[in-house]
Amino acid sequence: MTPEAVTPAPEATGTTEATGETGAPPASPVRRDRKVVLWRHGQTAWNLERRFQGSTDIELTEEGRRQARRAARLLAGLRPDAILASDLKRTAATAAELSAVTGLEVTHDEALRETYAGAWQGLTHEEIIKRFADEYTAWKRGEPVRRGGGELETEVAERAAPVVERTVEKLPPGGILVVVSHGGTIRTTIGRLLGLVPGTWEALGGLSNCCWSVLGESVRGWRLLEHNAGTLPAPVLGDDD
Repeated sequence: MTPEAVTPAPEATGTTEATGETGAPPASPVRRDRKVVLWRHGQTAWNLERRFQGSTDIELTEEGRRQARRAARLLAGLRPDAILASDLKRTAATAAELSAVTGLEVTHDEALRETYAGAWQGLTHEEIIKRFADEYTAWKRGEPVRRGGGELETEVAERAAPVVERTVEKLPPGGILVVVSHGGTIRTTIGRLLGLVPGTWEALGGLSNCCWSVLGESVRGWRLLEHNAGTLPAPVLGDDD
């Protein structure tokens, strides 16, 4: 009697039939350790008068230029790899000071402009509260409001944040991007990059003229490392590093 043929067992391939998954351990997340410095422009006359600037193209004051020169010398110490800026005069002049001390060319993008706020633009804080009390109050409550008939904060984030993300992707590991923009645009961009709910973005306090915030890349996304800073960030030495 001839013995039945025995089919040899298949060689182990590291793949389970039930799941199709490989037996190899999962790859570790890639950590590129890139940073984004979001830098607000220097002082303008409308800042001093507490007028809502929005997308109105206002020049820096002489003090604003001094602020930009001082901050540029500090930020140059970070050895940034690229400078990205709004094309409005106040941000372009601020970015130019960093370009002068680093030799980096500035890339301007209108998507980084401040929020367009329609009828609010050019009005003082007190005038806005007087003429648009309900609109102002709703905005401060975190409701989606087209201030003065202009843009929603989420629309600002949707135009600004992708520009930052695309530029960061071009950086080498450990690279640093400086984004020169406006207070409102920076806040909404940070909120979008951190994945915060839009109604909570107001919890991010405003930036002083020529101060900045720093986002750091981690394996789980972006983290806020510094906010409204006017000095170079110190290393985090502790358990949360």
